[in-house]
Amino acid sequence: MALKVTKVPVWAGDLRDVPGGLADVLDGVSGGGGSVDFLIARRNDKHPGMGKVFLTPVEGARTRDAAARAGLQHAAKMGTLRIEGTDQRGLGARITRAIGDAGVNVRGVSAAVIGGKFVAYIGLDSEEDADLAARALRGVNAGSGAAGRGASRTRRKSTGRSGAAGKRKAPARRAKSRKSSR
Repeated sequence: MALKVTKVPVWAGDLRDVPGGLADVLDGVSGGGGSVDFLIARRNDKHPGMGKVFLTPVEGARTRDAAARAGLQHAAKMGTLRIEGTDQRGLGARITRAIGDAGVNVRGVSAAVIGGKFVAYIGLDSEEDADLAARALRGVNAGSGAAGRGASRTRRKSTGRSGAAGKRKAPARRAKSRKSSR
């Protein structure tokens, strides 16, 4: 199965780091008719009392106006890809390797697995980087097994870690145990 890769516009803004601060922003967006597919909110440790929020989508004039009133603006100096597909071992490594091999540096990643599917949002330094990364991902096959070469794999039980985002240490442990058993 091929990965579904979509460039998405992200809106961002400052957030009051107080109880209800995020709710205030989300109330503003929903009051304009918006429905959020994805968001990241975090406090800013360098500026106590402040945080940052990133969300997508913000579509339609009414929603854009409401988002602006809530203190958000289009994050024009970054590009973001939404990637979705079937979860499998090593896919996160193949995705990020393809982006890195294209000479693109990743700014941030958020990913989750629900059922057997994953969705990842990858933030990049520019729209141009997002275009390069999207092209690089055309060669990544979500249906292939280990190392992207069609090898078969055994379906793993969920460990709570995303196959689309986490580094796995199991291969290194297996290699050590083979050495020690000789």
